[in-house]
This record gives sequence, C-alpha cells and structure tokens, in this order.
Amino acid sequence: MAPADDALQRWRHGQVRSARLIGLARGGHHRRPHDSGAVCASPGSCAGTGCVTDLAGGRIGFKAAPQEVDWATLDATWAAAGEYGVFDAAWLNDHLTDSGQEHGGKSIEGLTLAATLAYRVPSKWIGHSVLSNTFRHPAVLAKAATVLDQATGGRFIVGLGAGWHEGEHEEFGIPLPPIGERISRLESAVSVLHALFSPEAQTPPGVTLGDRFYPLRGATNDPGPVRPGGPPIWLGGQKPRGIALAARAADGWLTPGNRAGDIAYFVDRRDALLRSFEAIGRDPSGFQFAGQVICGADPAQRREALEAALSLVRAGATHMILGLPAAAGPEPLRAAAKEVAEPLRDVFA
Repeated sequence: MAPADDALQRWRHGQVRSARLIGLARGGHHRRPHDSGAVCASPGSCAGTGCVTDLAGGRIGFKAAPQEVDWATLDATWAAAGEYGVFDAAWLNDHLTDSGQEHGGKSIEGLTLAATLAYRVPSKWIGHSVLSNTFRHPAVLAKAATVLDQATGGRFIVGLGAGWHEGEHEEFGIPLPPIGERISRLESAVSVLHALFSPEAQTPPGVTLGDRFYPLRGATNDPGPVRPGGPPIWLGGQKPRGIALAARAADGWLTPGNRAGDIAYFVDRRDALLRSFEAIGRDPSGFQFAGQVICGADPAQRREALEAALSLVRAGATHMILGLPAAAGPEPLRAAAKEVAEPLRDVFA
C-alpha cells in the first residue's frame, strides 16, 4: 500500500472513531469549557453562554456570497437558514469588489457582515471561505475573531487565505505581493492568531512575537475567546507551502470556490495534506477537509450538486459547503436543504 493510501485509511479510521466519540452532526453534544464531562443536549440553545461544540464546523454548511446581492436579500436568506437544522454552518466570502469581474461590482464587506448576520443563525457555526490576509493586520483579525467567537458562543471559524484578486487590491490601494511572499505572510498571520488566542495573551505581560512581517510586543487580547485555544483556523492554501502550513498549524482546509465540485482537485490536495501529516507525525483525526459544490437555481443543477457532493464525501470530505445563488434570496436555500443537504446528511449520519 502506498504511503498516501495508508495514511488515508488511518485518517478515515480516526474520523469514524472521532465521530462515534462526539456524537457528530445530528443533535451532537457539546461540552462547556473547563467543565470536564459536562455536556449540553441542546447545542442551539446557548449561544453566548460559553457552550462549545466538539466538532468544529459540523458537517454541512451553506454559502451565500455577498456579491451582486443587497443586504435585505442576504438577511432574509440567513433568517430562513436559522430554521433549517440540516445546516450546521453558514459561510461567506471576503471581497471588496465582485470577484467575478476584473474591477468593480456590488460587494458587501465580509467580516462586518458576519457579525451583523450572526443573530439569524444562533445554533450554527459561522465562517468565511476565505478571509484575505492582505486586507487586515492579523492582530486586528484576531481581536475581531475573538468578538465573533464570544458573540456566537464559540462557533466562529477563521477561514483564511493569502489573497489573490488583483483588481480589488489595485482599486483600494492594497499591496498584493508575489505569491511566495503572500504565503510567508500567511504563515506569519497564523502564528499571530495562535499567539493572541492563547491564555498568555489575556494577562500582562501579554505575548511577544519576533515576526518579520507582524511583530508583537507585549500584545494582549483580553477578554479572550470563549472556545479554548480560540476559534478554529481553516486555511485555503492551495500551493505546496500552503498545504504544508494547513497540516502543520490549522484545524481544517477549504477547497476554493473556483474548484467547487472538482473531485480530482480535491483528491490531489487531500493526498498532499495526508502526506504532510505523515511527514510531521500529526494525527489528522478531527481535521476538517471541506469540499464545495454549487447548488444552482433549478432542480437539475441541484441533482448535479448532490452527486458531486456524494463523490467528495466518498473521497474524504468531512464538511460540505453548498454554494447558493445569493441574489435569488431564500428559495434556493430551501430547495438545497431538501434536495441536497438532507440526502447528504444521511450519508454523514
């Protein structure tokens, strides 16, 4: 058996073992931090109280990208999503313009949007696929993520990538370094996040980090996150260094939206991640491999999305993000819940 195949088998065994231990998707239990063995039987009832779910992100999420859509429509979609228990997570992206165009287009800033919509989905995880590291100093992101962690009762995921869209960087005067430097900055950003999510950052003298891009000198983050260790970090790195970083320092990996439904691409990156885990001796049990599919506005597109999602799950995806046509409002979400998410839930159960 090839090393990657052997690692895959051991990883799958670990995922099954972890799933049995924590109860998984449908009505899974979750534990209060610092309360050994105590569980809450109603995960959706305690946002903001300190309850923390065991399986970060759950199994199925929806994504309504905030481009070419207005606030009222997004708000209505998230309000509808709050009524569907089949979705464990709500996802956004992070662009200053419409990423489908070279320049311009309607776009709502993603980090603030997550904070303003969180009340609509009090029982769900919230995250971005992905936040651009070029847009915010990671220390500022750590502070913002801590607020979202507190507001959601420990259900915020920091989905982070190196940044890529040239047009929006040019329009807003934000530097977009060469890809090698962007990955180096992403590595540094993850170190900053871990440092500021640590207990040491909650009391003087704070944390000091001699990083060449983002140095910290006695930085504090008090009050700290609700979730022990801080919000989970899922990375969107696609290049070898990004994959190695995810295996070394993250809790999950996100397939990019432009590769939604691409089984071969997912398998290639999955194998690269498993080889990286093997190389550093890390047990990948509990690491989230997030796949994406696009659920269109008509039944045929949703059937295709379900088939692609099932293939991704068979290939090792542990979390599925269902992309929706955001401008169409709540109806595509309702259809995707019934025609894609519910059949998919049966596979995960």
